[in-house]
Amino acid sequence: MRRLFYTSAASRDLADILSYLAERAGETKPALHFVQQLRAQCQKLAELPGTLGRPRDDIRSGIRSFAYRGYIILFRYEDDSLHIISIIEGHRDIDALMKG
Repeated sequence: MRRLFYTSAASRDLADILSYLAERAGETKPALHFVQQLRAQCQKLAELPGTLGRPRDDIRSGIRSFAYRGYIILFRYEDDSLHIISIIEGHRDIDALMKG
């Protein structure tokens, strides 16, 4: 099993998603539950054997993406670990966000 790491940008993304969803719902509990589901999906990506996700060398060499419930998880494999680079809402311009 690979070890899972989050970049500081990915951690900020999760915090931003939590804030956004909590504001929209008017309460924190459903937003927290969804963020926990996102984190669980990231953990699954680390636990599953093989190479998962879609190659995204168009963004940056070695980056892969995996869609989960309207969000795109961007990650890369490094030796025996999986690094979550960013988690972006699926309708956003990923190229602009990653290059900006």
